[in-house]
This record gives sequence, C-alpha cells and structure tokens, in this order.
Amino acid sequence: MTQGMTRRGIAAALLLAATAWTPAFAQAPAPIKVGVLHSLSGTMAISETTLKDTILMMVDEQNKKGGLLGRKLEAVVVDPASNWPLFAEKMRELLQVHKVDVVFGNWTSVSRKSVLPVVEELNGLLFYPVQYEGEESSRNVFYTGAAPNQQAIPAVEYLMGKDGGEAKRWVLLGTDYVYPRTTNKILRAFLISKGVAEADIMEEYTPFGHSDWQTIVSRVKTFASQGKKTAVVSTINGDANVPFYKELGNQGIKATDIPVVAFSVGEEELAGIDTKPLLGHLAAWNYFQSVKNPTNEAFIKTWQSFIKNPKRVTNDPMEAHYIGFKMWTQAVSQAGSTGVDAVRQAMYGQKVTSLSGYEVEMFTNHHLSKPVMIGEIKADGQFDIVWQTKGPIKAEAWSPHIAENKGKVADWSYPWVCGNCTEPKFTKN
Repeated sequence: MTQGMTRRGIAAALLLAATAWTPAFAQAPAPIKVGVLHSLSGTMAISETTLKDTILMMVDEQNKKGGLLGRKLEAVVVDPASNWPLFAEKMRELLQVHKVDVVFGNWTSVSRKSVLPVVEELNGLLFYPVQYEGEESSRNVFYTGAAPNQQAIPAVEYLMGKDGGEAKRWVLLGTDYVYPRTTNKILRAFLISKGVAEADIMEEYTPFGHSDWQTIVSRVKTFASQGKKTAVVSTINGDANVPFYKELGNQGIKATDIPVVAFSVGEEELAGIDTKPLLGHLAAWNYFQSVKNPTNEAFIKTWQSFIKNPKRVTNDPMEAHYIGFKMWTQAVSQAGSTGVDAVRQAMYGQKVTSLSGYEVEMFTNHHLSKPVMIGEIKADGQFDIVWQTKGPIKAEAWSPHIAENKGKVADWSYPWVCGNCTEPKFTKN
C-alpha cells in the first residue's frame, strides 16, 4: 500500500508538474525576428545609425501593443560597417543563422545591389527606406524611399520654374556609385528633353568620404560665371557632405547665387554642424521634421522619449521605415503569418497615414505613392518647406526618360511581370 501510494504520489506529482509548466510554454512562443541591416561604423554611419534606432523604437512600440500574432518581436542588429561586400555576408547571416522573418536596412544603392542576390536566393524580405535611382524591381524588396519621379525630377522642375530661380545651367555632383550615376543619367535625359544643351550640363563624381572640395567647387564657380543662372543637383552621400558645404562657404558661394538641391542631406546630417554655409540651400524629400500634423508631432515625441534626447531630430528615411514597418505589421496580421510569400501578397494595397500627413499606398510594383517636398535649410538645421505637391505621386520603377525602358513593367501581382527582372517572369494573357 505504501509502495502503491508512493507510485500514485509520484504520478500525481509528475502530472502536476506537467500541468504547471504547460501554460508557461504556451505563453512564450518563439519571437518574430526583425533583422536590422544598417552601417553603425564607417562613412555611412552618420546617416544609418539613426535608422537602426528607428526600427528598435518601432519594435519596442509594437511589443507594448502585444507584439504580432500573439508573439513578441525581437530585433537582430548587425553592422555591415559601410563595407559593401560585407552587406551581403550580413544579410546571409540574418537569414540563415538568425532566421529573421524580415529585414529593414541599407542606405546606399551599392549596398542594396550587394544584398539583392542573397535576399532573392533565400527568399527573404527586405524593406529599403532611402530614395534611390529606380531601374529595379525585385519580388523580395519593398522600396519605401522615393523613386526619381518622386524626388529628382520634381526638384529639377522646381529649380527650372519661376519660384526656383529659373536655372538654365546645371551641375550634377555625386558620389561615385550606382545611385548618383543612374539618377544623373535620368536627369541628363530629362534636361535635354527640356531643351537644355549638353554644354550647359557639368557632371562630376567623387569617392565616398571625399574631403578636398576646393578644386571642384572652384570649377563650379567658373562654370556658373557664363551668364546663365546655374543650379547644383547634389547626390553626394555620407560624411562627404560636411566638407562640401564648408567649401561652398569658403569660396563665398551663396544659395542666392548658385542654389544647391540635395537628395541625401536631411536633418540628421545637419545636426551638430555649422549651418551658416548651408543657409538657403535646398533639399528634396518626401518628409521633413517641420511638417505640422498630429501624426508627426506624436512620432517626434515618441522618438525623443525613446532615444532619451529631446534634441534628436527626425528625417525622411526614418519616415520611410515608419511606413514600411507599419505596412509590414498590417500585412502580417492580415496574412496571419510571417511567411514571405503570404506577407508579400498581403502588402499590396496596404495604406498608412504617413508622417507627412498623407495617406500613402503600396502598389504591386513594390513602390509607394509619396508626396514631394522642397525644403530650404534654416539656421537651426531644420527646413522651411517652400514647395510641395498637392498629394502623393505614384512611383515609377522604370524611368520613362531612359529610352531602353520603353515597355518595361513592374507588377508583382500574379502572373508576375517585371521588366528585365530574372525569374519568375510570365507574360500576362
């Protein structure tokens, strides 16, 4: 009897233990892993570190709401260190080693081009948050930054118009990689289509981290002294912007004489530097911190609280991550899964009220509708919005200003059609 009681006691104890442990396991399913692929060191850290922090904040905010699908989110951060081949290695690490469900990352197009074969091979999902040159559409990438028709073309049209000074001569300055060169190829074709002569276009490229701008700025002054209003279109990226603007000031170039419109200079790049040489120069983006609306004001407050610094600024690529992350969470909830194929289909038609104050939509070309804004740099490092479109503009994945793009289509709804993309590729009936 004693032995039997002992056995029954042991069995009861085991049952009790199993009962006690089962709910604990049920309440703690595996987290949904969010990959963060941004340079935290090297020449692009000045721009990308903030984007890493933005995703950490978004993950934190989502977890406060209970996570997704009853699971917590877990950010997995890696540092590709502004090393373009390393981006591919880190993407592979995120997808194969850490088994992340989605990746938010990259800034430069050369880093995106580096990871593209990996994310396609492993059927990952990348949200890319920065303005870029277009001429690409991948089944595994959602482009939440601006295409050229949502930034570069409107900026040049503004400078050509009466409000922008009616520029007649153009200096295209860029960092030497795919984004500036392709963007300027599009802009050159656009300018020529508007009657601008080849002799009235100057084009120059410099390496990443370039610091000696004296000779180039001197050439810009000479080019602008030919009697026609001249404007500079800058696709200079990273920390090279600081000595560039400083040299403009050193040589006495004011915005009223030769306006510079930049596509990669925002509030973060201006924070903590002397803005005197930059006053009056321009930037073209789809969002500025100075936009006034309740959604933006709430975001700024949340951001500065999360980062524990009331002076930390916001910028356009942060808004792109905000939009992409919101759409991804909506798509996951709609699909009831984090599976890439299910989420991809659920992404089409997702809408978010952006920080710019507009409702933006994701289309089947994996690009967004976005408003366009021109901002003038102020002494406090913020922007005075001097011009903007009446509403969001739908992105063009393939620029119509490049002749060989005629007939190209980017449409990832079934059956898939994507211009000159590789497999899968089908012809619509």
